[in-house]
Amino acid sequence: MPLFFRKRKPSEEARKRLEYQMCLAKEAGADDILDISKCELSEIPFGAFATCKVLQKKVLIVHTNHLTSLLPKSCSLLSLATIKVLDLHNNQLAALPEDIGQLGALQVLNVERNQLTYLPRSIGNLIQLQTLNVKDNKLKELPDTVGELRSLRTLDISENEIQKLPQMLAHVRTLETLSLDASSMIHPPPEVCGAGTTAIQQFLCKESGLEYYPPSQYLLPVLEQDGAENSRDSPDGPPDGFSREEVKWQNRFSDYEKRKEQKMLEKLEFERRLDLGQREHAQLLQQSSCQKDEILQTVKEEQSRLEQGLSERQRYLDAERQRLQEQLKQTEQSIANRIQKLLQENQRQKKSAEILKSLENERIRMEQLMSITQEETENLRQREIAAAMQQMLTESCKNRLIQMAYESQRQSLVQQACSSMAEMDERFQQILSWQQMDQNKAISQILQESAMQKAAFEALQVKKDLMHRQIRNQEVVSGQRRALSSLLQQLLKEKKQREEELREILTELEAKSETKQENYWLIQYQRLLNQKPLSLKLQEEGMERQLVALLVQLSAEHYLPIFAHHRISLDMLSRMSPGDLAKIGVSEAGLQHEILQRVQELLAKARIQPELEPPKGEVLGALESPTHPQEPPEPVRPSAPPAELQPQASECVVCLEREAQMVFLTCGHVCCCQQCCQPLRTCPLCRQEIAQRLRIYHSS
Repeated sequence: MPLFFRKRKPSEEARKRLEYQMCLAKEAGADDILDISKCELSEIPFGAFATCKVLQKKVLIVHTNHLTSLLPKSCSLLSLATIKVLDLHNNQLAALPEDIGQLGALQVLNVERNQLTYLPRSIGNLIQLQTLNVKDNKLKELPDTVGELRSLRTLDISENEIQKLPQMLAHVRTLETLSLDASSMIHPPPEVCGAGTTAIQQFLCKESGLEYYPPSQYLLPVLEQDGAENSRDSPDGPPDGFSREEVKWQNRFSDYEKRKEQKMLEKLEFERRLDLGQREHAQLLQQSSCQKDEILQTVKEEQSRLEQGLSERQRYLDAERQRLQEQLKQTEQSIANRIQKLLQENQRQKKSAEILKSLENERIRMEQLMSITQEETENLRQREIAAAMQQMLTESCKNRLIQMAYESQRQSLVQQACSSMAEMDERFQQILSWQQMDQNKAISQILQESAMQKAAFEALQVKKDLMHRQIRNQEVVSGQRRALSSLLQQLLKEKKQREEELREILTELEAKSETKQENYWLIQYQRLLNQKPLSLKLQEEGMERQLVALLVQLSAEHYLPIFAHHRISLDMLSRMSPGDLAKIGVSEAGLQHEILQRVQELLAKARIQPELEPPKGEVLGALESPTHPQEPPEPVRPSAPPAELQPQASECVVCLEREAQMVFLTCGHVCCCQQCCQPLRTCPLCRQEIAQRLRIYHSS
């Protein structure tokens, strides 16, 4: 059972029973018993305490209720000072009052089937208490003051959580009946507890060092001391004394029931006389009513007519009131809706004002940051341009010095070649003079002998042929030298002409930069860096149109230079794996599988529909066309940018989602966003080492 219960209102029957019992207890000649049991009480009424105090009641029966406390507020336990029997069993009491020892006349205390967890120590002051019943509670121990109950004869502590009896219980010499749960006891042992009350008392007396005497040797007063003699228990033991006490109580309750029946008979007689008087009064009323019938009939007719008119008027008023209520309700609803809309609009305006204010503050802050960032970017950009230009000037100076050294070396080589040719001519003339002398000597000798003449003729013929061949070779070498020198002079002339043209272009650009816009040289420098070589353009133009369309569809057009450089076709892609694509520079795994899958689909469609496959001659011609020698293209002159630059937004080649915002130096490519460029060490397009990263900010 729960410890606490919510107070509930007693039923009508219980309330009538309580009123009847309270009236019965206050009647003259009533006995000393106040019985308010089974009245569904959550607390004892104040009138019960007053009745017990004024009428000196000796028996208070309050069992089978919903009591959680014995004493209500503003009540004192001294009002029950004359109570000898207090029956509180079958309630929800959690504790007894701490000052219950003030009930000095109490002889029987029954608190069976409650929620008691402990007994107050003041219970030892109940020196006249003979019966204590605490069965079926939640007690864990008994207080030591139980040993002070000198008149205790019956003690019931069964169905509790008690495992030890207090040692002071040995001082209760009058204890005849002790009921407990022997199996759950620890002290005394279960075998002692199972042997009965006498064995338990003997065990406790032995533990305390006392001598045991049976309770029959001690005299006890009976419950009622008026005119009764003190009696001694019979030698048969406690059961006879307990039965005599029970017989006395039964006699007293039977007397109480007899008096109760007598009261009921008196009440019925009174009701009979009252009914007779009511009948006589009814006859008189009937006689007078006959005289009033006509008047009442006319009054009724008039009243019915008035009631009919009144009901019609009332119905009309009710309908009018209902209509007005409906109109008022609709009006209130519309007003409430309008007020709600006004509040929402006001709230939106407040939120809009706050948002606008926050946006204005954010715009001001961003403008400040952008102004600072723009200035830093402009300064950094100018420094980078200056450094790049200085590097170009340094390289041009180095090239000029190398060219001058080459010219001086070439002049020295030409002079050395001319001097060596002059020496060779001198030696050749000397050799010719020596040969002429030898020839003259030989002729004089040859003329003497014909055979010698013939041999000399043959040797001369052979020598002339060798000399002729040697002279002809010398003429060919000299012709080649003259062609080389003329070609060199032509190249030098074209170089000077190209330098003059470049100077003119720079002069024109400088003139335009002064009038058009600032940072002009940075834009021209970036355009020259972004310009593709002619050979790469020709290679891209030679790619298959289906492969180009596939890469554009997959947003991978930045890989066109790589595919063109490696001369990759659809047929080659069908035999490649994702690892092969990664080797040539396609780093995204998803893009690798998507390219290979789309290529397989295109080739499968081409096998089914041959007209979809591009002509082989076109592809081969596009692939072989860059290998044919072509005339050198005209030099590309950078033109000035238009007055209003509209930068085309390019997406990041890594994430393919955000706009490219970073410039990689020294290659100059703009191909990554700020988030994706941090872990990169080489440019995704050209694979050059990244020396520096620059952020691009677009001014509004």
